[in-house]
Amino acid sequence: MKVAILAGGHGTRLAEETEVKPKPMVEIGGRPILWHIMKIYAHYGFKEFVIALGYKGEVIKKFMIDYCALSSDLTVDLQNGDVKYHEGDKLDWKVQLIDTGLRTNTGGRIKRLAPYLGNETFMLTWGDGVSDINLHQLLAFHHSHGKLATLTAVRPPARYGHLDLEDDTIKEFSEKPQTREGWINGAFFVLEPGIFDYISGDDTQWEKEPLEGLAKDGQLMAYRHASFWQCMDTLREKHILENYWNSGNAPWRVWRS
Repeated sequence: MKVAILAGGHGTRLAEETEVKPKPMVEIGGRPILWHIMKIYAHYGFKEFVIALGYKGEVIKKFMIDYCALSSDLTVDLQNGDVKYHEGDKLDWKVQLIDTGLRTNTGGRIKRLAPYLGNETFMLTWGDGVSDINLHQLLAFHHSHGKLATLTAVRPPARYGHLDLEDDTIKEFSEKPQTREGWINGAFFVLEPGIFDYISGDDTQWEKEPLEGLAKDGQLMAYRHASFWQCMDTLREKHILENYWNSGNAPWRVWRS
């Protein structure tokens, strides 16, 4: 099963980082967040990726092309240019890098990937969020209901400390993930090819007409994930993920090596 990842946005709220690179290439622990996302999928056996490029897509192409060389020991014959790879991080992934336009909206990017995804079930997520989601359980849920689309519903971490007040007395102060608010779209979709019929063209925003139409037609289901999920829209959120990684207990690190 193929995994589509949208990696073409500008990441304007991370401007300090994204002036020179696309948001999926912003690093957590010395590796792009895109790499972390792909490692999650690969851990569950999903190793065929179709990545929708846009803003500064050449940076992602260069990373993928150079990955083996930069992650391995090398012997270089300077006389003829031959390169021999030795021990290193050799990943058994197949990655298709597709230019989906600089200003194409999210729905348009998904539709442009249709020729590369085939007429079969596929997974989809954004290139800026990580989770400890069990993808096998997600896929089993999708197959169980027979609808066109499954999105992962999450409860986002509280941005501010929660205060439980009684008159002017604080009864509880908590920085824990919020549980009193509603569920939101956490990406990590499983989709059937029929969803392409809900996308009119490049200007379509996936989160608007397509998802609204699927919901109206009873074709959109929610897989509730109550454990860890975190996106990276701001520098504050980047620092949250960095702190998790540096602690040695990053919840999304489901892989061993």
